Amino acid sequence: MKFVDEAVIEVHAGKGGNGCVSFRREKYIPLGGPDGGDGGDGGSVVLEGSASLNTMVDYRFTRKFRAQNGESGRGRNCTGKAGDDIVLPVPLGTTIIDEETDEILGDIQAAGDRLVVAQGGFHGIGNTRYKSSINRAPRQFSEGTVGESRNLKLELKVLADVGLLGLPNAGKSTLIRAVSAAKPKVADYPFTTLVPNLGVVKVDAHRSFVVADIPGLIEGASDGAGLGIRFLKHLTRNRVLLHMVDVAPFDESDPAQQALSIVRELERFSPTLAARPRWLVLNKIDLIDEETLKQRRQAIVEALDWEGPVYEVAAISGRETVRLSGDLMTAIEFLNQQEAEDEEVKLREQDVQMQMQSEARERIESLRLERQAARIGQLSDVEDEDDDSIDDTDVEVEYRS
Repeated sequence: MKFVDEAVIEVHAGKGGNGCVSFRREKYIPLGGPDGGDGGDGGSVVLEGSASLNTMVDYRFTRKFRAQNGESGRGRNCTGKAGDDIVLPVPLGTTIIDEETDEILGDIQAAGDRLVVAQGGFHGIGNTRYKSSINRAPRQFSEGTVGESRNLKLELKVLADVGLLGLPNAGKSTLIRAVSAAKPKVADYPFTTLVPNLGVVKVDAHRSFVVADIPGLIEGASDGAGLGIRFLKHLTRNRVLLHMVDVAPFDESDPAQQALSIVRELERFSPTLAARPRWLVLNKIDLIDEETLKQRRQAIVEALDWEGPVYEVAAISGRETVRLSGDLMTAIEFLNQQEAEDEEVKLREQDVQMQMQSEARERIESLRLERQAARIGQLSDVEDEDDDSIDDTDVEVEYRS
């Protein structure tokens, strides 16, 4: 299945049914009075989290959704039937944004979470409601209100505790294969990973966390180079980032400069994301000797001005990956416990995530506008060319069969 992490849809809630003007007419009951019933409420559009979905592909082809209108009221005080709600399943980790106002309407993070994105119209009132001691035969009624309509942008960000980032072929997919049951594609060429992969790392019988393998970044990624910044936004949900560095690159490039380029791209994309907790993981240590490893480690630490944890692993053989997984589990449990015990810490974490997502959207939007302006400029240059200035009299055309 194609991985689709964004979709734009149009939702329309149902209109409320109109109230009814009616009077009771039965044999032997003169002046029966008003008996017009109310209309029914219009149906709403609701998004619901589903654990069985992991992509937005269903909303790439069907983009308009309309809830049912409420029925009008009828005589004999009969109330119209309410319109049925329409429930749209979305993957966990979906952020819902109003396209016109850029307002974040909500976040779906757990299976069964529901969010009303378009409220159904309110029902109209029948003439029975207007009767009084001085108005015994009312002919007033009210129409049902129109339901809400919205253009929504659905953004999926994979839900994972740990995110891997680094250059292509840094060994991110190999590490996931070593610590979990996930089997992402592994090969000896760049950009083997084209979409995020998730793996569940089981430390003990009842202790586990989710790790996400994000496609590799290259220099200029924040400007759209390589796979660009399409998948960088998925890192905004991770509690811990693992910065993987290949200490034995096949092209003999400088690992310290490679690591520094990734940090620069992260800072350009989102300063808040760049300030998140990061651990440095030096991979492929089995390909170099101890002295070379020591020198390269020192160079990387100095280039990054690094003060956080540093791990040396050989993902292909699983060397030191068990210790790394155990330490990650402990750190995640500590962070979760902090949020559970202190509401202020939980709210602060939510604010940080919202800030990261806001910066990500701004960066993506600015890049889109830059590209759009460049395309318009190219078209203008072509239109301004003087066709008469093009001299093709000396052009020789050769036909080949």
